[in-house]
Amino acid sequence: MKWRKFNGETINLPIYDAVENVIRRETAAGYRLKVCIGTDSQVKGQETEFATVIVFLREGHGGFMFIHNEKTRQQFAIKERMLVEVAKSIEIAYELCNLFTIYDVDMEVHADINTNPHFKSNDALKEAMGYILGMGFAFKAKPEAFASSSCANKVVN
Repeated sequence: MKWRKFNGETINLPIYDAVENVIRRETAAGYRLKVCIGTDSQVKGQETEFATVIVFLREGHGGFMFIHNEKTRQQFAIKERMLVEVAKSIEIAYELCNLFTIYDVDMEVHADINTNPHFKSNDALKEAMGYILGMGFAFKAKPEAFASSSCANKVVN
């Protein structure tokens, strides 16, 4: 899985090591960190592009993110695509969750799913929430899910 920084710089370490280095560096600099993980997707013709982000928030001092992009020609119904987004976020959260426990870093999984029932993505809300909470992770949906609905969205649009 290839990861990069927002400026395009490639992250050459395994993501676990890269995230651990960030946590060590930022906490040594005196910052209290919070990590938010989210995925968004965009259908472009025959392809669906997914972007998963790991957003590092320095309490009161801004933040930065790591990005992973993937493209597929597989076709999805809207509910299925929302749940694939959630699965991609959970995959990364699960891979990294031991780090967050070791270093006492708060982590949330953000789902780009609208809490308003008038939106199509809302059809996947119950399943997504159950999936994320069932894995033991904190859950945020729109409008609070900025990692997916703002950060990842910026990458795929």
